[in-house]
Amino acid sequence: MVAVNLTTHPGHLARRLQQAHHLLWNTMVSEEVTSPQFAVLNTLVAEPDLDQRSVGERVGLDRSTIAEVIGRLGRRGLLDKVRDPQDGRRFLLRLTDEGVRTHKKLTVRTARMNRVFLAPLSAEEQTLFLDLMQRVADTAEQLRDPAEYVAARL
Repeated sequence: MVAVNLTTHPGHLARRLQQAHHLLWNTMVSEEVTSPQFAVLNTLVAEPDLDQRSVGERVGLDRSTIAEVIGRLGRRGLLDKVRDPQDGRRFLLRLTDEGVRTHKKLTVRTARMNRVFLAPLSAEEQTLFLDLMQRVADTAEQLRDPAEYVAARL
């Protein structure tokens, strides 16, 4: 039996990167607010008054995960749900004053963490690395039905 070289397996490397990111996040950014929760806060700073589905799409979280994240942020008093004046069946999400303060504080910490995380790369390599990761992530979102995706590529 021959062992495979795991350094050529993107999933293995992605898991290792995620572990390193998680460690840095908890150490340098926050133990209370997770990276996906920060992504929601950040999205609502950029685009206030989005509905839950739209926020989930913007940050790449599925329906059940975004519902859980929104619930936790709401219980912490970082965001409010307000009824959409155009459609009374829909709720819009809005950061509270505490949510805005938390986002501002975490933005500074996140920038510092990102510098540490990407420190092994030159500025040009960082740009290329992020561009390549974005391309793979964008394509991976099409993998919700892997059989259909693979069939389309053959």
